[in-house]
Amino acid sequence: MTETGHGAATRTGARASQAPAFKRTGTVMRAIRKTVAPRDEEIRFSRDEIIVSKTDRRGRVTYVNDVFCRVSELSTDAVIGQPHSIIRHPDMPRAVFKLMWETIGAGKEIFAYVKNMSATGRYYWVIAHVTPSLDAAGTITGFHSNRRVPSARGIADILPLYDALLAEERRHDNPKTGLTASDGLLREKLAAVGRDYDAFIWNTGD
Repeated sequence: MTETGHGAATRTGARASQAPAFKRTGTVMRAIRKTVAPRDEEIRFSRDEIIVSKTDRRGRVTYVNDVFCRVSELSTDAVIGQPHSIIRHPDMPRAVFKLMWETIGAGKEIFAYVKNMSATGRYYWVIAHVTPSLDAAGTITGFHSNRRVPSARGIADILPLYDALLAEERRHDNPKTGLTASDGLLREKLAAVGRDYDAFIWNTGD
């Protein structure tokens, strides 16, 4: 797994651009997303490309690069100001995002495998490196994410964990109860192998 930083993101497709797909905004865009059904069709991007996005502290998108737009099949206008969850795939366990927000909210970086969904319902896997953005006083002003193509082995390694977490979440009628149970299961499984999430991630893949 290759670590990427802000410099690499700036050098690779850092110009925000518009994809030829969806150009709707606001409530219309959110309504469209609710009606899009997941499709078992993968979108691929090359290993030398980096998907870049930035958000404010609330997770609303403030910047995306051209690779983000092309792969997500969304235009810049459709994404800016929207919650980053606009590309969330229903196959992703919410416990992973809970851990991610806790980690970056505490001023730390995190690496995570994430399955995203495009505007047409297709999916794409990424290995995400998310870091907090700080002002001169060290206050968190937002978050920065670089995403690369993960290895097939890395996805295969993480899928059993994600499937178990998702099954736990879906087992409960109450979403909050499901999230709490899934979060507990995640911590239990990590404790069973004697690793925290970061160590677990770094021991997956090629």
